[in-house]
This record gives sequence, structure tokens and C-alpha cells, in this order.
Amino acid sequence: MGKKSEETIRQFTHKYSKVCVDNNEIDAGLFDEYGVKRGLRDKNGKGVLSGLTNISLIKSSEEVDGKSVPCDGQLYYRGYNIFDLVRGFQKDNRFGFDECAYLLLFGSLPNKDQLMEYRKTLAYSMTLPTNFVRDVIMKAPSHDIMNSLTKSVLTLASYDDNVSDLSLDNVLRQSLMLISVFPMLSVYGYHAYNHYECDDSLYIHRPDPKLSTAENILRMLRPNMAYTETEARVLDAALVLHMEHGGGNNSTFTTRVVTSAGSDTYSVIAAALSSLKGPKHGGANIKVVQMMEDLRRNVDDTTDERQVRDYLYRLLNKEAFDRSGLIYGMGHAVYSISDPRARVFKSFVERLAEEKKHHQEFELYSMIERLAPEVIAEKCRIYKGVSANVDFYSGFVYSMLDIPMELYTPIFAIARIVGWSAHRMEELINVDKIIRPAYKSILTLKPYETLQERSTPKLDGHEQQIYKLPLK
Repeated sequence: MGKKSEETIRQFTHKYSKVCVDNNEIDAGLFDEYGVKRGLRDKNGKGVLSGLTNISLIKSSEEVDGKSVPCDGQLYYRGYNIFDLVRGFQKDNRFGFDECAYLLLFGSLPNKDQLMEYRKTLAYSMTLPTNFVRDVIMKAPSHDIMNSLTKSVLTLASYDDNVSDLSLDNVLRQSLMLISVFPMLSVYGYHAYNHYECDDSLYIHRPDPKLSTAENILRMLRPNMAYTETEARVLDAALVLHMEHGGGNNSTFTTRVVTSAGSDTYSVIAAALSSLKGPKHGGANIKVVQMMEDLRRNVDDTTDERQVRDYLYRLLNKEAFDRSGLIYGMGHAVYSISDPRARVFKSFVERLAEEKKHHQEFELYSMIERLAPEVIAEKCRIYKGVSANVDFYSGFVYSMLDIPMELYTPIFAIARIVGWSAHRMEELINVDKIIRPAYKSILTLKPYETLQERSTPKLDGHEQQIYKLPLK
């Protein structure tokens, strides 16, 4: 788009954006009057029941004497507690991502032969069409790697002769292919941006079929392809903990909704990616890192509990960082007492901080994890407890791994595509009905007016003046 076109649109939107707001704003009281559950959640934050799933279970409360009582959060993949799964592959000193992916996709833990066959299948799929990197990823690179990833996924559809075939065999084939190439699409998308937009060197390392997903991410990302065992293990744990979280989270529900419309796998995953990239969903860990950077700039002594507590109060009072009134990484839509993913992850974080000599920073995170719930409870009226969520630590881990911030959310996507794929197949197998919730219309009926009879919107002088500026 040329400068003249951009200026024309800018002037028009500046003039009419207020008109748009005035004609679309709905009285907040009407939502309560008609019993609308905004965000598909009730006033207590409990989600509206909109489906059934056999893929995972999130437990945040227990029934005691007929009442719902908060409890330590629990997360189950296909009936297995996430604590047990992580302990299992830790004990055997193996990477867990492929094993847990198999579990979510097929419903049972693989034996040695099944796991080997699954890994071999994905290894063969770690290829992209001829010249795809050059013609798709390298052209029109973006600083938003999630947009780059979405573009690549949609473009892959044009290379698939059976793109619209919704048979389970075909959808599973497409899902496994996308799971295997997501690390390449993400890391190569970053390298394209880093080279063409940041004028840095360009590295395109091919994945090694013998390595785990976590190892290949680090191998492809780093110029020397080097990484430590601890780095790879911690990243593997992060992928396992992010791969699935029930059917009600925004991106998985998006997967279900678009699947129910009969859309193809590439379009469904592109829609899920678009949901995940939002700062209220997959982009939350970036906000945590930025918040911590702001804290270090504005707190003289980060070991002083009083000063840190004062900064947290300023966050809640909208006096610090982005003035949103939020302490990022604290609280969750479902969990109250604790997020099991954060509890599992913390031991991995501590191990990596030990190797990287980041003891002080880890202690700061631990202090905030302890202080923030106290500060929030004192300052805010909350309907449930508040605790650190998995995003609180994941950004810290990625920074210790020297993973650029542009890749934080794509790494989340590399993990979560497994859950999306499992939910897509469950939707296709069990539900042959498009998801279509109800919206109550509150519009006022009006008689038609001719063009000559219509009034001009009221605009203040400043807006009119800007609209009359000469085009450059």
C-alpha cells in the first residue's frame, strides 16, 4: 500500500472510529439483565459447559459436604497425572515430548516398539516442500513469528492434494506432518526476520532425525548448533507441560469451533494459531519477562522484600509497567490454589538457573511468587485464590536458554499443536454438528431513510480538521 493510500485510510478511520464506538457500545447492565455469561464464564469464573472430552482433565476444586472447595491444581493427560508422567521420563532419563504426544493423540501410553515407530514416522516427516524455505518463509519476513507461522501453515495447504479430505486417516496424516515441521517453520521464520529485518547473519540448520524436538529447536536456533543436556531437558519439560490444557482454553475451543464447520486441517490450525498469539493467551509469558525487566529498572535492591512488595502494589494501582493493574504470571481462569504445571516446572527452572548462574534472578522470581498472592489478596476483591501460573516461569526459562522473545509464543504453539490435533480428531469422531451459540439481539427497529434524509454524524472540530489535511 502506498503512502497516499495509507494516509487516506488513516484520516477516514480517525474521523469515523468514534462513530463506530457510539453505534456498537452496549450497556453493561444488559449482560446481567439477560443472563449473558461473558467470556462463556459465570460470575465466579466457571466456564459454561459446551462439550465433552476424554483427552485431559483439569482439577481445581473438590466437592466437600455438597460445596465446591478449591484444592491444589491437578492436570491429567488421558487419565495420567502430569506429575507421574514427568517423573516417569525423568527417572528413565529420556525426553518426554514424543511419548506424551503419542498419549494425547492415540489415548494410551506407547510401548517401546510403538514409540520407536512413532518417532521414526515423525523423523521422516521433518521435511518441507522444495524451495519452501526460500519462496515462503524468507519472502516478506515478519517480526511477528506467529504471523509467519500461520502464513506457512496456510501455504502448506497448497502442496496437499487431499487438503479437504476429512477422513480420520488423512487428518491424522496432516496433523503428524504439522507437528513434525512446526519447529522448522518457527525457527526458520525467526532467522528470516533476524537476517532481513535486523541485518544479522542467516543460519538454516536442518533438524537431526535422531534428536528430540527440544534438541532440534536448540540445534536449529543456535549458530553453532550446541546445547547442554540440562538445556534440552528443561525445554522438553516446557513442551510437555504446554501441549494440552482441556477443551475450554481459547485456542483449543477455536480448534473445535472451526473443525465443527467442516474446515480443513490447515485452516483449523491457522485459526488456533491466531487465537494463541493474543497476549491474554499464549503471549502472556512475554508480558512476565517485560514486567520483570521493568521491576529491575525501578527497584533499587531486588533482594529487599519491602521494595519488591511496594513495586507489586504499584502494579496493581496502575502506576508501574504498562499500567494495566495486573501482575502478569499470577492467577489463572481455572486454578486458584496452585497451577500444577508451575509446580512441576519450578524444579526444572531451578536446575537451569543453577547451571546458568542465575541464582539471584531465580530467588527474585520465587519471592514474587510468594508475595504477589498476598498483595493481590490485600488490594483486590477476588472470588478465588491466586497463584503463579506456568507462564510466570516459562519466559524466565526461555530467556536463560537465549531464546529470542519473538519465539516465546511459537514455542508454545510447537507444544500445543499436539493438543489441538487431538481435540480436532475427537470433534470429528464424536460430533457432527456445527458449534453455534446464541446471541440475543438488542437492536432497535428503524424505518428506512433515504440518502437525503440521513443526518451527518457529529464530529468535533479536531477530527474534522484532521480529515481535511492535504494528502502527502
